[in-house]
Amino acid sequence: MKSFHVGYFGALTVVVLHLCGGTFSLCATAPPHPLRGWLHPFSTATQRTAGEDCSSEDPPDGLGPSLAEQALRLKAVKLEKEVQDLTLRYQRAVADSENIRRRTQRCVEDAKIFGIQSFCKDLVEVADILEKTAGCFSEGAEPEDHKLTLEKVFQGLSLLEAKLKSVFAKHGLEKMTPIGDKYDPHEHELICHMPAGVGVQPGTVALVRQDGYKLHGRTIRLAQVEVAVESQRRL
Repeated sequence: MKSFHVGYFGALTVVVLHLCGGTFSLCATAPPHPLRGWLHPFSTATQRTAGEDCSSEDPPDGLGPSLAEQALRLKAVKLEKEVQDLTLRYQRAVADSENIRRRTQRCVEDAKIFGIQSFCKDLVEVADILEKTAGCFSEGAEPEDHKLTLEKVFQGLSLLEAKLKSVFAKHGLEKMTPIGDKYDPHEHELICHMPAGVGVQPGTVALVRQDGYKLHGRTIRLAQVEVAVESQRRL
């Protein structure tokens, strides 16, 4: 007789089977531990299947930090390239700004040096007239030639004055004629006071000692004047 121990749901049952003259008995006993029973032969397969399911659905914990580290490295490389690009742009901008500053400074210096080039060119013509006028005088001139010489000098001086006025007007230089104007400390330099005469109002310019000039409306030299007052007192 062969006996098999089968445990199922904790039931105790004895079954006697008679098959072909033989006796088989199945003795039911207390069920063993679940891991030791009928699930034990399938534990390896079950674990393998569970492992395959885990690998197919969720990645192992070891790959998580690696992927995150790779993402951070890629981001760091990208940011480093952006920093290099911005640094290069900044360096180029600084270089361009420095070049512009140097060119501007050079232009300002050239303007200071050659800004009066046109004015000087016109003054050269005045110098030519003055030189010719001075050449009219000679040590060996006869007394009867003095009258002719004075006429030539007068013509030269007249031409010189006309040329100077033309040059001044061309470059915006204007002579002030303040006689009769009210005293202005921004345009006039007071030399002294003088008693107001007939037709002269007190506080106005009565006499000009030295002419003043304006360049494009800006006073570049004050006119030295005497101002009329009511009293007889002088400074």
